[in-house]
Amino acid sequence: MIRVLFVCLGNICRSPMAEAVFRHKVREAGLADRIEADSAGTGSWHIGKPPHQGTIDVLTRRRIDYSGIIARQVSKNDLDKFDYIVAMDENNVKNLRSLGGDSDNGKIVRLLDFVPEQPIRDVPDPYYTGNFDEVYELVDQGCEKLLDHIREREGL
Repeated sequence: MIRVLFVCLGNICRSPMAEAVFRHKVREAGLADRIEADSAGTGSWHIGKPPHQGTIDVLTRRRIDYSGIIARQVSKNDLDKFDYIVAMDENNVKNLRSLGGDSDNGKIVRLLDFVPEQPIRDVPDPYYTGNFDEVYELVDQGCEKLLDHIREREGL
């Protein structure tokens, strides 16, 4: 099983959105028995809470299932458990590297690193801006390219 962890700050906006979108794409590709996804936050403020209403609204409009997604905080154990650790922005990358040291073996990446044609490198946090639709578009692009990358790299 290939394990993918999406990480943002609070785990109620960007990373649960990415988890849901990625799971949807994995199911559509017929790879649900080969790839699993989860999400977590670097902070602890929202542990146990469902996704932000803005995330729920965006996913609902696009008929993407978000059931079972509950906020949690990333742990050092996650760095070993997951094959791909996909951060939403550079601050998340720094926080993850400080959690597990700098030797992440290339596992820690930013989502938009998979979309080189996209001029934005960090997925903005809609918790502060309210731009859930813009964030969805970036997440959707990133998840599509990430899945392509995994399929190629893992021979799926």
